[in-house]
Amino acid sequence: MASPATALLSRYPWVSSPFIVSAPMRVMSGPALAVSVSQAGGLGFLGPRVKTEETLADLEEATSLVAKAAPQHGAWPANVLPVGVGFQLWSDDSKIAAAAVEKFRPCAAWLYAPRDGQRGLDEWSRLVRRACPETQVWVQVGTLAEVKELLLRRGEERPDVVRDLAVGRGGIADGRGVAAAICLGASGAAMGTRFLAAREARISRGYQNEVVRAADGAVATTRTLLYNHLRGTFGWPQEYSPRTIINRSYVEQQEGKPFEDLQVLHDQASKAGDAGWGPQGRLATYAGASVGLIHDVQDAATIVHDAQRACRGLVR
Repeated sequence: MASPATALLSRYPWVSSPFIVSAPMRVMSGPALAVSVSQAGGLGFLGPRVKTEETLADLEEATSLVAKAAPQHGAWPANVLPVGVGFQLWSDDSKIAAAAVEKFRPCAAWLYAPRDGQRGLDEWSRLVRRACPETQVWVQVGTLAEVKELLLRRGEERPDVVRDLAVGRGGIADGRGVAAAICLGASGAAMGTRFLAAREARISRGYQNEVVRAADGAVATTRTLLYNHLRGTFGWPQEYSPRTIINRSYVEQQEGKPFEDLQVLHDQASKAGDAGWGPQGRLATYAGASVGLIHDVQDAATIVHDAQRACRGLVR
């Protein structure tokens, strides 16, 4: 069996070591960010959109950007698009997603948040593989039970999968986190929140400023569905509740303010532009617990290279 490094280069010939991935953050991981990360030697993912149909436009734009950009390492593959795409399974349309994969042939599809657990993951995996066998299926897991179930199911299909590519994620925002993931046996590390502070991110200035400002992510963030509900989004599987920076909406909910009142104030804040974010703001600021490690906005390539350089200084 090929070593992890050899397997990585065979699948993604443009990547450099250590392997850095920009996670598919919903809406905010657009074509400019994904292609910039891949061009810098990482693997960039497009995030899910509000409507699955919008993913086709992102893939088309990414295809155009790739045609104009040369990778800093290796070469672009001839048979797949050198960016991945993320799907939010509970809300995305699987048929439209499969059609997008078939047409644009992304190198990887990141599957997340199924409504019906492993059965949903199995169904989506089959659809993606049929649409484009060269597209590698990535499955995000967060508990030991999910890992065991995934390995059992995938092992039935492919006995070698237990030793297949594993990427660390969660709370990683710099080279120290990347090094920790690699020391624990991962082939690389995925960063999400760190790339919210990339110049190429598709993000409002007020939101990005708050990601840079926030400190001590363990205290400043919480997992809640409140902001989804305030925006009129219902149906998120409870176990996939997103993490957000705490602001007035959450504080006042904990103090007992009725949801209807919170919604009125939230809707008013949504018309206030960048002032809608911040400690006294009310709009959703989804970010991971690593948010306190982020202190500035940088180019995506700089984020990739800085994390790689710091990791190499720690792992020898």
